[in-house]
Amino acid sequence: MSDPGLPSIDELEVSGRRVLVRCDLNVPLEGGAITDHLRIRAALPTLEALLEKGARLAVCSHLGRPKGQVNDGLRLAPVGERLSKLLGRNVTAVRDVVGDEAKRACASDDEVVLLENLRFEPGEEANDPTFADALSTMAGAYVNDAFGASHRAHASIVGPPERLPSAAGRLLVDEVSKLQRLLDDPDPPYVAVLGGAKVSDKLDVIGNLLDRVDSLCVGGAMAFTLLVARDKAVGRSLVEEDRVEDVKRILERATQQGVEIHLPVDVVAAVEPEGGSPHETVPLDQIGDRMGVDIGPATTGEFATTILGARTVLWNGPMGIFEIPEFSAGTKGVATAIAEATAEGAFTVAGGGDSAAALARFGMTDVVSHLSTGGGASLELLEGKKLPGVAALMRTK
Repeated sequence: MSDPGLPSIDELEVSGRRVLVRCDLNVPLEGGAITDHLRIRAALPTLEALLEKGARLAVCSHLGRPKGQVNDGLRLAPVGERLSKLLGRNVTAVRDVVGDEAKRACASDDEVVLLENLRFEPGEEANDPTFADALSTMAGAYVNDAFGASHRAHASIVGPPERLPSAAGRLLVDEVSKLQRLLDDPDPPYVAVLGGAKVSDKLDVIGNLLDRVDSLCVGGAMAFTLLVARDKAVGRSLVEEDRVEDVKRILERATQQGVEIHLPVDVVAAVEPEGGSPHETVPLDQIGDRMGVDIGPATTGEFATTILGARTVLWNGPMGIFEIPEFSAGTKGVATAIAEATAEGAFTVAGGGDSAAALARFGMTDVVSHLSTGGGASLELLEGKKLPGVAALMRTK
């Protein structure tokens, strides 16, 4: 495993101190109920380690996009209740971030305090130094364990390391080291499976991976822009016309570097991208005026064969509209192949919110070597960019 060289909580003096712990507890909510607690579970090893070392915690996180205003539907109280159950300890959830209630709780003997949604404060996303000061003065040390937010130069991510003794939590170290292995030390053959809606979101990742991978399997709506670049008819499928020339250059470079690009040869063609819409599986050249909503079985088989021949696999993005059962077979087929590759000893990483959501839907979250909790952060790392949250901690060493 690649050592990211981050300062560790094992070296941080925390006994008797209130430690500000930035977590990524940005969980999906429906009607105020948490529908997936993967991110809360992922925070537990760091919180438990700090508590064992005698720390009192001030846990902080964002939730949703309240845009600097209080939104009662995005309060962290439900997260506090779930965290308390999973941690097996009382969690004091306060209703402000740096106000009087938060200050009192942080000055108390309460073992675990959960601050209110950071993004209720306009200073968070603006990286306001006054807000970073207020946050930091409530604690004696800082731990960043929010990998999923570490690509943002927000006050709670980059501010405290300039003001407090700081370290990276277990999750942050694990995420960075596992993803860095995909860039620095992948065992060949290395296959990247990419999907999702927009090729524009993945162009930089593809560009950075071409120097490292042996094969790329591309599904999801983004595949249709690549197919258009190869002069294929794709009916009414989603195509980013303004990216076709960029894609042509990528495909040319892949050919020059001997990287195989696998694209759909058959698709589930639907009249509309919604459940109940008339649809059938056809070879790509029979799509007509319909749209592709999933890869077909021939494509799934080709992708699976490629995946099963790999020693390293990266998967980012679904193969179709997997939330609709009749359009989910391609994504499930790829997940099943990755599960088999993992069982045969391949190092497999699934990254991005949609890939994690698909695995959760299929009851397959444990079939990969590493399931990344960060969508944008994992993409930026795979693009070769430095994450602001990681860079801020490295400067403290």
